[in-house]
Amino acid sequence: MNFEDYQLYFQSVLNGEQTIHPYENPAYVNYARLNWSRQQRWSKVGELNEELAGLIKSIKSGQQWIVITEPWCGDAAHTLPFIYKLICLNPLIKPDLQLRDTSPFLIEHYLTGPNQSKSIPKLVIRNDEGDDLLVWGPRPLACQQLYNRLREEQAEEEETKLQLQKWYNQDKGKSFQQELLTAFTAL
Repeated sequence: MNFEDYQLYFQSVLNGEQTIHPYENPAYVNYARLNWSRQQRWSKVGELNEELAGLIKSIKSGQQWIVITEPWCGDAAHTLPFIYKLICLNPLIKPDLQLRDTSPFLIEHYLTGPNQSKSIPKLVIRNDEGDDLLVWGPRPLACQQLYNRLREEQAEEEETKLQLQKWYNQDKGKSFQQELLTAFTAL
């Protein structure tokens, strides 16, 4: 789906129109409600890295940017608005948002870490021939390190969420964009 369709799907979750798993669980709808607010904030105030923006504008052949996501995903709420802003810079980039928890389960091809988890968001950038150029996700390295440390310390789930939210608010999308810039320059 494109970004507009994803936003409509997101709204249908918030309006209670989606009762497929996991949205039959009120906790997931509450996560989605928080994430809608976060996503809207970054859409308004998130600033693009000028060097990355220039690089994206200079892409001369078609690309498909696939984002594997879900409205309940807090990490996606902090990353997706920046991905959308970047895609809008170049008409040769075609977005395709895939839901992690719904067929065709593309996430099965992009599992994370030694535990092979279905962590999201995942950004998969493909060329016109359908070859993966790069895969990013589920969160910036520094944020992942914070998450790993909190898990090792056996922090409560709510404390972990709070610390990650604080990290994203302080980072303002800079780490994700820098990682994407580094990955693109290495191609």
